[in-house]
Amino acid sequence: MPTNPQWKLAARPVGLPKRADFSYDEPEAPTPGDGEFTVKTHYISLDPAMRGWMNAGKSYIPGVEIGAVMRAISVGEVVASNHDGFAVGDHVQGVMGVQAYAVTDGSGGITKVDPKLAPLPKYLSVLGMPGMTAYFCLLRVGQPKAGDTVVMSAAAGAVGSVAGQIAKLKGCRVVGIAGGPEKCKYVTDTLGFDACIDYKNDDVAEALKTHCPKGIDVYFDNVGGEILEAVMSRLAQGARIAVCGAISQYNNTDAPRGPANYLSLLVNRARMEGFVVFDWVREYGQAAQEMAGWMAQGKLQSQEDIVEGIDQFPDALLKLFSGDKHGKLMLKV
Repeated sequence: MPTNPQWKLAARPVGLPKRADFSYDEPEAPTPGDGEFTVKTHYISLDPAMRGWMNAGKSYIPGVEIGAVMRAISVGEVVASNHDGFAVGDHVQGVMGVQAYAVTDGSGGITKVDPKLAPLPKYLSVLGMPGMTAYFCLLRVGQPKAGDTVVMSAAAGAVGSVAGQIAKLKGCRVVGIAGGPEKCKYVTDTLGFDACIDYKNDDVAEALKTHCPKGIDVYFDNVGGEILEAVMSRLAQGARIAVCGAISQYNNTDAPRGPANYLSLLVNRARMEGFVVFDWVREYGQAAQEMAGWMAQGKLQSQEDIVEGIDQFPDALLKLFSGDKHGKLMLKV
């Protein structure tokens, strides 16, 4: 019987997560009961949302309990089944935790995927939760129109890179914000954004004046903090701010920083709306179909940053917050 390497939440992090906040275990691999099946994990997604899942308190989804396997979305292969809907050899994607094997009854959004149509890592990036987030947050909350100026923070990341490309497909002028010249070059030269601001070396507020002379119609916010405030000083009338994330604030030990210039929403008759991807789960299939079509036509690209080994989980997770990654971050088990 193989073992099941897994990482559990041992303590609620204060500030940045550290190795001591997790515990490592190797129990026997689980066997399925009636109506269940066992999945051998191939890839585990590492997402900024995981930092919020480690906290106690009210949120859009309950926090991970102390002593429980750390929540994560993964993709893998069915290796044993007592479930009529899932056969040995099927490949599936869904919330299965930071572990090498998972037993599930198929509930909670477990879906089949086809590795012949796209490599398995793509089902955790452009065809997975980041792609769904980019698609629905931009199109349903941001509601871009041809000719709009769209600003995308974390533009080289898993969500921002896809959302920016979709905005270009919809006829928008797209300005990215990313960290460092290498990432900015990728955003403009490979992804096709019209411009990219290097927040590590540029004055973001001044650069927004240059690249968005008529104001910002749509802001896709992945970072919050100072960059959100700078964007709010350049809003066009009727602007839409889609609040997808606020990674600059996730590890704060004091209260999150909100925009002091929020009255810009009033002056510009703008709106700011929060977004949670799980609200759109019934439409995932439609979005995946459209994005797969764009990929086949060469109009939509994605980049995956794959770390080898489940033992690397605590250190690999920190790459989300240091910016030391390129595209969608994941573990190969």
